[in-house]
Amino acid sequence: MAGKAAEPVPCRIVVCRDCCCGTAKVSGIDHAAQTARLRAEAPVRVSACLDVCDQANVVVVQPSAVGRAAGARPVWLGLVNDPRATEDIAAWVRAGGPGVAPRPKILDLYACLPPRRRTSA
Repeated sequence: MAGKAAEPVPCRIVVCRDCCCGTAKVSGIDHAAQTARLRAEAPVRVSACLDVCDQANVVVVQPSAVGRAAGARPVWLGLVNDPRATEDIAAWVRAGGPGVAPRPKILDLYACLPPRRRTSA
């Protein structure tokens, strides 16, 4: 549309929903409700196994275009098995997410490292 500025690309969220995450192996959380809650704040992609099963229920918050321009990288969060943690993620994403808004200190408890890519010997 002429004359209308393009909307900035928002944060994006990836939720692991495969062998451990999003299954009965991780009890005490409504996985569908968690995905729906996050989807209410940003685009969500449901992924196959992200290879960090020891951290199940994994959520990755990818920075917006503005966050990327500021140097932000995706933030991996593991053991996101509490609705309050989901709300903390939703609030952070609503505020702009990585590179735009400071990560709430409480989410430091959930930070995890992404799996290392294997290199051939």
